[in-house]
Amino acid sequence: MKKLVEAVLENRSTKDEFRFRVTCESCGAEYGNRPIRFSKSKTPPTTQREQIIHRALYEQEFRDARRAAIRDAAEHMNYCPICKRLVCDQCFVICDDIDMCKECAADLEQKGQPVLSNWIETAI
Repeated sequence: MKKLVEAVLENRSTKDEFRFRVTCESCGAEYGNRPIRFSKSKTPPTTQREQIIHRALYEQEFRDARRAAIRDAAEHMNYCPICKRLVCDQCFVICDDIDMCKECAADLEQKGQPVLSNWIETAI
């Protein structure tokens, strides 16, 4: 699941904070991590040496924040084995034979309970 999330993870980071987002392919709802502040965001480099260290530290913190965002999003997203889409917990249902997204369940006349969660933001 982490590889699937990693493939669709959007980078919304700035020079001051790390922010990532995944969008449900069914309803369009967005799941985003809490912004993580870059440790040196308030301390701009003044020398070339400081710039090198600053850049390396930013890249390291970016990778760490991205890995954490992927882990977190993977807990709230689901892969539909029928339509091959990545959907949120509200669009994924637990069925008797195989779990799938709500749309595929409706098309295949399958009943199931959605994986409910309150983490989803309003779709844009």
